[in-house]
Amino acid sequence: MASTSLPGGTWPLGDLTVTRFGYGAMQLAGPWVMGPPADHDGALAVLRAAVDLGITHIDTADAYGPRVTNQLIREALHPYHQDLHIVTKVGATRDAQGGWPPARDPRSLRRAVHDNLEVLGLETLDVVNLRLGDAEGPQPEPVAEAFGTLVDLQRDGLIRHLGVSNATPGQVAEARSIAPIVCVQNMYNLAHRHDDTLIDELAADGIAYVPFFPLGGFSPLQSSALSAVAARLETTPMSAALAWLLQRSPNILLIPGTSKVAHLRENVAGAALRLAPDDVAELDEIGR
Repeated sequence: MASTSLPGGTWPLGDLTVTRFGYGAMQLAGPWVMGPPADHDGALAVLRAAVDLGITHIDTADAYGPRVTNQLIREALHPYHQDLHIVTKVGATRDAQGGWPPARDPRSLRRAVHDNLEVLGLETLDVVNLRLGDAEGPQPEPVAEAFGTLVDLQRDGLIRHLGVSNATPGQVAEARSIAPIVCVQNMYNLAHRHDDTLIDELAADGIAYVPFFPLGGFSPLQSSALSAVAARLETTPMSAALAWLLQRSPNILLIPGTSKVAHLRENVAGAALRLAPDDVAELDEIGR
């Protein structure tokens, strides 16, 4: 692994240490996260460039493709450096229409964990997030049976640490009452600030918060205030948005995705931007 200093430094996930600037592998799959990438060699190059930059946190899921991103990660990076930590998620599958139907019964979860292990070429998964809710966002539902299944797999030595994804604050609390978690992965960005209180509570307890769609996802962030701050700083709106996330709270870990090496490097450089208090105040108003 390179010794490059990445924006934000590091954060502990249990007994693991990861760079706060990570990489999300979802965009390596084909359109709408289905099928193989258009540029297979380019996808491998992005993964190798991420490691060369010093990134030690790669986020994936067996449902991406499905299986495509995990296959690419193994092809590009196996055998894995001891400092590289792969975080995956279970709890949803894919249908022929590209949907994300839930798969949180015990049998499906066990199969998903074993599929991740097999495709990634691992004996133990560093972190497994239980994906809750649906494509519309978090939904009220009990988590005890599903999360308890992952706890059993953790006791069997197949999972090192646990987290939850697409979860309500109540579901986070319920999961934490069953077993320790090291991260929460929810949608959050400048324009979607619903988890502000949760982020602060998790930070106080040393638990990471990992925003997915940090740049808006399939609908990129659009904001006149964001554009104005970026223009004043002579940077891009996306750079300002990433920098704001890193400065929002020390427990926020970034996993912006891209299928291009040049874009990966742009994201790293953008996140390193230091926002002045006035810039932060102006950006804070976007999601309020």
